[in-house]
Amino acid sequence: MSAWNFADAYERVAAAIPDAPCQEQGERIITWGQFDRRANALAADLLAAGLGEQAKVAAYLTNCPEYMECYVGAFKAGMVPVNTNFRYGPEEIWYLFDNADAEAVVFHATFAGLLEQVRERLPRVRRWYVVADGSPEPEWATPYEKVAGPGADRVEGPWGRSPDHLLFLYTGGTTGMPKGVMWRQDDLFNVLGGGGNPLLGQTPAADLDDFASRLTGPGARLLPACPLMHGTGQFTTFIVLNGGGSVVCLPDRAFDPVALWQTVQDRRINAVTIVGDAFARPMLGALDDSPGRWDLSSLLLISSSGVMWSHEVKQGLLRHLPSVILYDSLGSSEAVGLGASISAGGAAADTASFQLGPEVKVVTDDGRMVAPGSEEIGMVAIPGFIPVGYYKDPEKTARTFRTVEGVRYSIPGDYATVAADGSIHLLGRGSVVINTGGEKVFPEEVEEVLKQHPAIADAVAVGLPDERFGEVICAVVEPVPGGEVVPDEVIEFVRSKLARYKAPRRVITVGTIGRSPAGKVDYRALKALAGERVATA
Repeated sequence: MSAWNFADAYERVAAAIPDAPCQEQGERIITWGQFDRRANALAADLLAAGLGEQAKVAAYLTNCPEYMECYVGAFKAGMVPVNTNFRYGPEEIWYLFDNADAEAVVFHATFAGLLEQVRERLPRVRRWYVVADGSPEPEWATPYEKVAGPGADRVEGPWGRSPDHLLFLYTGGTTGMPKGVMWRQDDLFNVLGGGGNPLLGQTPAADLDDFASRLTGPGARLLPACPLMHGTGQFTTFIVLNGGGSVVCLPDRAFDPVALWQTVQDRRINAVTIVGDAFARPMLGALDDSPGRWDLSSLLLISSSGVMWSHEVKQGLLRHLPSVILYDSLGSSEAVGLGASISAGGAAADTASFQLGPEVKVVTDDGRMVAPGSEEIGMVAIPGFIPVGYYKDPEKTARTFRTVEGVRYSIPGDYATVAADGSIHLLGRGSVVINTGGEKVFPEEVEEVLKQHPAIADAVAVGLPDERFGEVICAVVEPVPGGEVVPDEVIEFVRSKLARYKAPRRVITVGTIGRSPAGKVDYRALKALAGERVATA
């Protein structure tokens, strides 16, 4: 098997199909040949700025052609691309860039004001590149188009390129602050198909020559409706680019299901990537409102990962799109390919009903394999192509990536039992993390902000079921003596401190949070109470 590096692979694609589309948005179409030269130019500038091997290059961008140019430019220079959640507030952005040791940041101009608040606290950043979007462009940043626009011939750092070179995927995870999952390029390339596509029955490529021999023409056309900053959008994008395909971004930043279906028609899209019902329900609503409005005959696949995609919504989509495959992937930033649920031909698979991969195991907390039929609860574990660990967090790395019976596994925290026939029954995450629209929110982070409000003595954040977002945040608050809690004021207070998606949608007041003498909280009881209060409100 070849030792893979994305930059080498994509240069083969550009050489094979230089005139085929690679990146598209609105009226912009960037061919593979242009994409390669633009990424070369960025790589050359990063090297000229003095960045060294495996320097960190952050992409602080909404979906656009520059996103993948930034990543591939970093790969070409032997550097590490870093995703950035554009919904973060100033403190979260500072933490992420500081934690990642970012030395270059590629950002949309609309984020300049936020960066002004933290830029002086990021002395490691040597190069700021601003991508034009109609907002004022700061003088302290280099115009991205001035660097990438002219293009350049092949670029490689003096240290060369290596399959061990990394990609960082920052995730909210289960510990509050973002954690950088470190993927070797070779492991990531392989787990994403190795130059083949298992959905299409394509085996991994043996080497670069075999990889290039398969590039006989333009590949599939993907519309990532979800952000490229998340693993769901990013990894499906890599899969399509590995096949010489094109990535088509929606014309506007705000998700618009009407614009999505129009783009599918106009651009002859083959695959759409979403994150559960937060995207799928509005998409279904648009089809229900205007049945037959769009020619969607090019569409073959809608894939989702990261959050619940309900049976009801799958059935609704299949009524309109009976020939489309709905692919519901079970996985995480740390464990790609745990399992999948496939719906097609007018029959939708049940929510949370997944066929797990053949190598997936269930492991107990003390490192034993769960025996089939024992009814013992363990955690789902996947071997094979898995991350190196978490950047600068050896303790969390040791907890998540463990060696059991001589095999290294990724164990991200999904609990399960094993039936007598060997089938695995998922029980869910064994934590209080709230998953709202694909964004993971750690309750303690929200609670600490809630308790800063002058009218609140104590607070707990819980997740309540929601049709569209999977879960929404509900704040359960205990007022200070004589205090009055005004829900709208509390919500705006949290929004002023954290990303908007971390703010509660509901606020309920209780006489006491009811902490134990050790300060523990009964989250299950408070979640049940919140659900009852909201249901009867």
